[in-house]
Amino acid sequence: MIQQTEGPSANVVLRVNELSAGYGQVAVLKGVSLNVNSAEIIAIIGANGAGKTTLLRCLSGLIPITSGEAHFCSVSLGSTSAHLLPGLGLAHVPEGRQIFLRLTVRENLELGAYSRPAHKACPDRLNFVFELFPILKTRLTQLGGTLSGGEQQMLAIARALMSNPKLLLLDEPSMGVAPILVERIFETIKLLNSSGLTVVLVEQNAHLALALAHRGYVLETGKIVLTGTGKTLLNDARVKEAYLGQ
Repeated sequence: MIQQTEGPSANVVLRVNELSAGYGQVAVLKGVSLNVNSAEIIAIIGANGAGKTTLLRCLSGLIPITSGEAHFCSVSLGSTSAHLLPGLGLAHVPEGRQIFLRLTVRENLELGAYSRPAHKACPDRLNFVFELFPILKTRLTQLGGTLSGGEQQMLAIARALMSNPKLLLLDEPSMGVAPILVERIFETIKLLNSSGLTVVLVEQNAHLALALAHRGYVLETGKIVLTGTGKTLLNDARVKEAYLGQ
């Protein structure tokens, strides 16, 4: 079910208000609030176990919201089934990529366009992702599991882009990827954002994430403890000490 609401102003793509969630009896998120404006890159940084991945999984419907609210445009994420979200414009690239290892590159990409609007545009979207990641075009018949870590990450991002999203949730895109390919992936994120795509980025490399982001949020033990522009957080003494090794 999709619940329409009298959402925030048109410029706000994602609004999260006092959101709490967890796994069973374990509370992970404890009253998280944040806003994401159209065409922004928002970085979410924090230590392992802070709740970053849980937040993205909550937004994409993979785990339920315990309390609080989350709205994507005019859609209530707490009452919308996960499989409907790509068709509404929200795509999630999960931690660890989670591509289909026994399917070909083409089959992985085609699964990214399973919603009706995206399925109709599949040929055009294929051409679009091949322009971003030319290596994938040369790997079309290869099984996903035979790709390098960097190529698998490109495939995971490309699969999400097949749905032509308005909002892209990216979880640890640099994890297990060679530095030269990390640079290429982050250049692609910047390029996509310049064309109007809104991005929420969870990233272990805090310096890289904040240097790219318009704004950032610092998450500690399930709570937002600090927010500001990417540049401001890069120069914040607390962030430097805790996450930048300075």
